[in-house]
Amino acid sequence: MKNKSDKQKDLESLRKELSLPNVFLTGFEKLTVAQDFDLRKTVRGAGGRYKVIKNNLAAKAAEGSAAAPMFDRLTGMTSMAYTSGDPVALAKALTAYAKANPAFTFKAGMVEGRVIHVSSIQDLANMPSKEELIAKVMFLISSSAQRLAVTLNGVVRNLAVVLDQAIKENKFKA
Repeated sequence: MKNKSDKQKDLESLRKELSLPNVFLTGFEKLTVAQDFDLRKTVRGAGGRYKVIKNNLAAKAAEGSAAAPMFDRLTGMTSMAYTSGDPVALAKALTAYAKANPAFTFKAGMVEGRVIHVSSIQDLANMPSKEELIAKVMFLISSSAQRLAVTLNGVVRNLAVVLDQAIKENKFKA
């Protein structure tokens, strides 16, 4: 059994983890040890962490925080996957794992400090990643600059062609 100071340390540790902006609460009933190992590996690959939690302890740790509404009606065996990085990558990894293992379910989620509905986790997983969005924006910015350069270059090239034709036809007299 843990003594009171160890329990307090666990509570503070959980409070710190629940203060991260991106947390997904999941149910893992009927997962085998091998499936749990694969799940942990998947979460780590997405840049997140995975932890089994006690509902009462987690609810106590979340009191007064943005995560508190996630623990209102929480029952059963619960785990949490969390990250301070890209929530889309973690949501994609968890959703793909849930498709392959129906025993794994979502209970609640918090993205960028706001509690979201369970159905929104699938929508989040369908979004492009942060890197893809940045690449698209950079492409749009560079393509506009490239089109402007081509247009300006075309005007100069056309002026040079007109001047060359005028010189060849002796249109300029000194």
